[in-house]
Amino acid sequence: MNTIAKLNALVLAGGQSTRMGVDKGLLEYHIQPQRFHIYNLLRECCDMVYMSIRKDQQEQFSSDVKCVVDQNIYPGPFNGIMSAYRKHPDHAWLVVACDMPLVDLQAINRLIDKRNPLRVATTYKAMDKAFPEPLFAIWEPKGLSAAEDYLEKKISCSPVKFLAENLPEIVKPLRDEVLVNINDQDQYQHLLKRIKEKPES
Repeated sequence: MNTIAKLNALVLAGGQSTRMGVDKGLLEYHIQPQRFHIYNLLRECCDMVYMSIRKDQQEQFSSDVKCVVDQNIYPGPFNGIMSAYRKHPDHAWLVVACDMPLVDLQAINRLIDKRNPLRVATTYKAMDKAFPEPLFAIWEPKGLSAAEDYLEKKISCSPVKFLAENLPEIVKPLRDEVLVNINDQDQYQHLLKRIKEKPES
């Protein structure tokens, strides 16, 4: 009988944020820097939560924040994900990018509830998108093992393409906006204004 892999969580916070011009993980939408906002949300759902970072970011974190330092073996978004996989290859990983400011606890719990450990991953896909979202997804150990082979064969370094070719479990978000990612200052200012103008429930 197959056992379900223990689920760890990972905040992807090691990107260079070139288009934004500042570290996207340090932007504030919800009182605190976004990387810590996501980190704290994930702590409500998972026992072990890690921050995926570059080596030059290490001094920015206190010892009580568990970090996975990028090993720089693979390029792009797979860098952080595969670095975490190499740290705990027998665990599944719930990954959330730090540039998705509308991710909330409801969306995280829905993904966990819909998890299918028999697939390579469980991932959201917005109605208006052709491909699944790899950076708000649960990656199973066998999926990451297959991704490692995929990368070693240099088929592609795109997690989007990998998922599109390997039949993940697709989950429909209750609100597509939770998958919005912010990449430049105009998008940031527009969303920040919208959040501030939104009436409190």
